[in-house]
Amino acid sequence: MSASASASRHALIAQDLVHTLGGRRVLDGVGLTAPPGRRIGLIGENGSGKSTLLRLLAGVEKPDAGTVTRPPDTGFLHQEIPYDTAATIADVLDDALRESREDLAALDRLTEELARTPQEAPGHPALLDAYGERLEQAREREAWDADRRAELVLGGLGVGALPRERPLGSLSGGQRGRLALAALLLRRPAALLLDEPTNHLDDAAAAFVEEQVRALPGTVVVASHDRAFLDAVCTDLLDLDPAVDGPVRYGGAYTPYLAEQRAARERWERRWAEEREEAAALRVLAGVTAHRVAPNRGPRDNEKMGYGHRAGRVQNQISRRVRSATRRLEELERSAVGEPPRPLRFAGRALAAGGAGDGDGAGTALAADGAGDGGGPLVALDGARVPDRLAPLTLEVSATDRLLVTGGNGTGKSTLLDVLAGRLAPAGGIRRRAGLSVGLLGQDTVFDRPERSCRDLYEQSLGAERAESVPLRSLGLLHETDLDKPVARLSVGQRRRLALALLVARPPQLLLLDEPTNHLSPRLCDELESALATGPGAIVLASHDRWLRRAWRGRELRLA
Repeated sequence: MSASASASRHALIAQDLVHTLGGRRVLDGVGLTAPPGRRIGLIGENGSGKSTLLRLLAGVEKPDAGTVTRPPDTGFLHQEIPYDTAATIADVLDDALRESREDLAALDRLTEELARTPQEAPGHPALLDAYGERLEQAREREAWDADRRAELVLGGLGVGALPRERPLGSLSGGQRGRLALAALLLRRPAALLLDEPTNHLDDAAAAFVEEQVRALPGTVVVASHDRAFLDAVCTDLLDLDPAVDGPVRYGGAYTPYLAEQRAARERWERRWAEEREEAAALRVLAGVTAHRVAPNRGPRDNEKMGYGHRAGRVQNQISRRVRSATRRLEELERSAVGEPPRPLRFAGRALAAGGAGDGDGAGTALAADGAGDGGGPLVALDGARVPDRLAPLTLEVSATDRLLVTGGNGTGKSTLLDVLAGRLAPAGGIRRRAGLSVGLLGQDTVFDRPERSCRDLYEQSLGAERAESVPLRSLGLLHETDLDKPVARLSVGQRRRLALALLVARPPQLLLLDEPTNHLSPRLCDELESALATGPGAIVLASHDRWLRRAWRGRELRLA
């Protein structure tokens, strides 16, 4: 089989996919061509159709319209491992290595048949073709090295020490997810579909997965919020956010995508400003030009002989100019680009002291705004500790601090934020500035009175003046269609975005953020990071986000 024929056979091709969920058209005419060697990242806001597209590509769901052509050995990383809970780790590994072992057994059988079959025999060419195809398949799967790779992959994903006879039902959710990913990497399918593969992975495991995925010879399509993973792995990105001409495909990984997005944003802003300027000039021309020569002004003495002729000619010229300006203005208004959405930015605290509403349980200030600047740190810990949760710690947070808290799971990052927020009293010394306003975005978001709509909760929490000054829709954290939904009907991610919106609209003096980029699209993560650099007050955040941590320019505190 030729290289081009093999590539065509293994390509993943989707054409004009249309899919509706809950009465909303999630995908509308989406196409995708992914030949072997291409690793395509799907990006976009939550609800833009990334996971839906993966399920259609995998054949788990059928599109309302359009077609998908996929290699016969397509692998899909499900949210849950597709095995019975009574199955063992050994069963999963045997299934993952089954195809490689079948390839090797088939090669042994074909080798024996070729040895028994004379070259001039009628069946010899067919046997030779079958042998070549199996050999290529075995090479792609690295079948001869499968058992050694199994140990390497399990170890790299942190599940190598688990006994092989252990049943899946006894594993944690994270362990089952890592085992499912390990099984797919061992299979090395011709097309691999991954939905958030680095969720719940530490830095070492995520870097290991990047290395493994880059080494795959086939097609990879991955939906991920992990910007570091997208940058390390992808050869292309498909942006599913709504655009004039549908989803946009970008060549390259996340860093060049960011550069293209910045350039596109600048072009958009420049065109919008130029069109506004032109429209303003046309309105003046259409409304004012006609009055520049007053129609009731009588002729001067030296004009009387030709006045009627000249006046008529001038009025005709003005009329033509007015009509031309009016036509151009109408054309411009029909084709004008919309105003670019404002990037996420923290509002100032100037309005915070006047008219705050009733507040709420998630993401709001824990003390009144408006405390004086004073001197010294906002919060100071002196050997503060929480038994079994936070080791003794001495720390000062100044009024303009930017502090990143890192460390492995269980080292006390969330506990430290609770202590700084005043939600948890530590043993040891702690001093807090009088009247300090503190806001905490925790990982668990709970609102009082969840029967209220997002819009109502936002206005009642902030007060009418602040809510009008910083409209919820302007922040880009929630979709316009969700603003009037009851909070109880929001997803976990949407509730967290609403809590973040309350803090962005009225930032406290000390802002505490626990994994703030969870549930945010890559675009919003980038905007949030830019906003954190210039936002008012002090900011302390805990994060596993590798991209955020690499770009951090403030202090860092690593807990062990």
